[in-house]
Order: sequence, then structure tokens, then C-alpha cells
Amino acid sequence: MIKRFPSLPALAGALSLLAVAAGLAVTQSSAEEARLVPPPAVDEAPGATTETAVLAGGCFWGVQGVFQHVKGVTSAVSGYAGGNARTAQYETVSGGGTGHAESVRITYDPRRISYGRILQIYFSVAHDPTQLNRQGPDSGTQYRSAIFPADAEQARLAKAYVEQLDRAGVFDAEIVTRIEAGHAFYPAEGYHQDYLTLHPTSPYIAINDLPKVEALQRLFPDAYRTDPVLVSAQTN
Repeated sequence: MIKRFPSLPALAGALSLLAVAAGLAVTQSSAEEARLVPPPAVDEAPGATTETAVLAGGCFWGVQGVFQHVKGVTSAVSGYAGGNARTAQYETVSGGGTGHAESVRITYDPRRISYGRILQIYFSVAHDPTQLNRQGPDSGTQYRSAIFPADAEQARLAKAYVEQLDRAGVFDAEIVTRIEAGHAFYPAEGYHQDYLTLHPTSPYIAINDLPKVEALQRLFPDAYRTDPVLVSAQTN
């Protein structure tokens, strides 16, 4: 049975203090960097069928963990996008030369949440879109900020939203998120799935990723779900 973390802010704070006491480097938390960005001025029309969005924003553990707690999301799978099938494996992708980015495939019900709302959460709490080829302690093109649209409409909406946020000066620097069309998604190895839920006491998770989930709960209370939708629950 998977143990739930009862208090995300308390656990993240306690483990951050432990990390400091142990002499570990602690960067500014994602909760401190999170900001509620405006919703997109243009969004998709409500649909009746399941849709997917593939997003990259640093280590996939945290991005997956955020979207597993979003209402309307039926699945969030960690994986790779941007390269080919032959190199879609963790050890190879970690070298930084495959073209892949650590990504998350988000399956959602468009009657409950829109593509634009998913992008709003992505830009608000899942990562910092102004960091080029890095997020937090991780650097390399495999940790880039990127959107892999499923079709021309998603590409149009994503491009329009990035331009909207840049014009509004929401962030202190220019958004570097790339929109990369025409790439397949490849699920990551099993041990990378549900990593945030399975390893909440890991210092990396506590410092870098639990604050993202806490920020989701704080900034998007209407979209937050307490129990995450887990890959393991769907494959058992």
C-alpha cells in the first residue's frame, strides 16, 4: 500500500531543514518561485473525448507529481519526447545529446479541464519557463522547458499563450519555452513512475518537488485533488 503524505508543506519544510542541517545545497523552492499567471485569452473549445498534452519542465518527477493532483487529469506518465525511440532510455537521455526532454504525457477530460488551464498550471507552478536548458539543480537540454503539441491547434494555442504572457511581462525574464511539434512520446522506465508519491522523504523531492504540489493546492484550490491519479493504479 502506498503511504500518502498528510501535509505537503509541513513535510517539505521539515525535510528542507534536515537537508540544511546535513550540509546539502538547497535552492529556492518551487513554492517560492510559483506565481499565478493569467489564464489564456484563447483556449480550446470543450470536447467530449479524451485528449492528451505533453509537457517538459525539468525533472519529470515533479511535473508528473503536479498533474497527478489536478482534477480532470486521468493519467500523467513520465517519459521522453523530442528524440527517437532508440534513445528513449534514462541513461542515454541523461547524457544530453539525444534531443529528448524529460516529459510528461497528461491525459485529461476536456469536459472538466481545458488545454489552456493545463498550460496555466504548467506556467504557474510546474516549472520556471524562463530558465534555459535547466530547472533548479538540473542542467542540460534534457531539462528544457518545452511543449510538444498533439496537433496544429495545440501548437497555435501554446504559441498564443506564450506571446500573451511575454507581452504582459508576467515573468522577470523572457519565456524560453520551446514549442516542438511532430515528436512522439515514449514512457519512461517503471521506477520513474509515481516517484513523488512513492518517495516523499527523498531530499530531492522534498526540496524541489513537494513545494510545487503545495503551490498547486494554494494557487489552484478549485483544481486540486488530494489523492493523486497514479500510473501504478492503472496498470495493476
